Amino acid sequence: MGQKRCLFFLAIFACLLFFSRGRVLNTRSDDGRPVYNHTLALTLVEYTSAVYMSDLTQLFTWTCERCNGLTKGFQVIEIIVDIEHCLQGYVGWAKDLNAIVIAFRGTQEHSIQNWVSDLFWKQLDLNYPDMPDAMVHHGFYSAYHNTTVRPAILGAVKRAKKSYGANINIMVTGHSMGAAMAAFCGLDLVVNEGEENVQVMTFGQPRIGNAAFASYYSLLVPNTFRITHDRDIVPHLPPYFYLFPQKTYHHFPTEVWVRDFSVLKHVLFGVEKVCDNTGEDPTCCRSVMGTSISDHLSYFGVELMCETWRQCNIVMSHEMESYSRKDSKGNIFLSRTVPSTEVIETKTLSKIGISSL
Repeated sequence: MGQKRCLFFLAIFACLLFFSRGRVLNTRSDDGRPVYNHTLALTLVEYTSAVYMSDLTQLFTWTCERCNGLTKGFQVIEIIVDIEHCLQGYVGWAKDLNAIVIAFRGTQEHSIQNWVSDLFWKQLDLNYPDMPDAMVHHGFYSAYHNTTVRPAILGAVKRAKKSYGANINIMVTGHSMGAAMAAFCGLDLVVNEGEENVQVMTFGQPRIGNAAFASYYSLLVPNTFRITHDRDIVPHLPPYFYLFPQKTYHHFPTEVWVRDFSVLKHVLFGVEKVCDNTGEDPTCCRSVMGTSISDHLSYFGVELMCETWRQCNIVMSHEMESYSRKDSKGNIFLSRTVPSTEVIETKTLSKIGISSL
């Protein structure tokens, strides 16, 4: 009986795999849009996971448990910890990608449940500069534009370009609120910094603007992919009201929906669907109810949260003091010149608590 049951489940698995193959491989669009790269998504989700690390020494030296796998050999140029607004991000150079990578962490100021609840009531409340009729979420816009994050990010990008080439690719990624910041960063790099080789790939991103903004964004940063995971609740927020398409929040393209296939509650594999160019494809994540927080906290089997899900305690060794500085508000910056040849010993470092976010 046990053998028959095993064969039955194997048959189901084989059928699902067969019928899903076309959807997994069908990542080329017929209208000239950028092509989704599955391997790049697996790489960038690891960079996004690493930005949640609280040990700044391990993050800066790229020796943390999450700083391995497809991201091995990455060199961090700048880490920004905005204590005042509970934000964290980094900039570095990825040799394998031959690209500058910018990653933003999701918010840790409140519990994820409270943050999700707040998103239900967020209103479009800011006109995006020089884009007629485009409106965005003030909080998301300000998190990138009106904090210490933007100048530190742009400064690190300029330093990296001097060493690795003026035309080097820039890849921007993030999760949750960090995904919203990544989108504004990518747009900023194109519109205000004149960058041409910018790619944005986010995970579990909320809506950040209206249809007019989404239209401008898709024209200016066409090489953008929003990865959504099954029933992740956050991509459904703030709500989209289809009866008022011009007055409501609206996603920009291109969504890639990863749908889980499970047997007896065990996920066997995920199927990726590259969605249409509207940003609100009704056959993708909008085809299901966004009810899952667990789907929000894991993408491609990679955890996107701090080691302990509450407040993130920032720790840093004394040996990092030569690389770090604080501003008048206590925000922390770890910087290195590039290209770097120094080797930082990390095996015997004693750590001290710096701050609690």
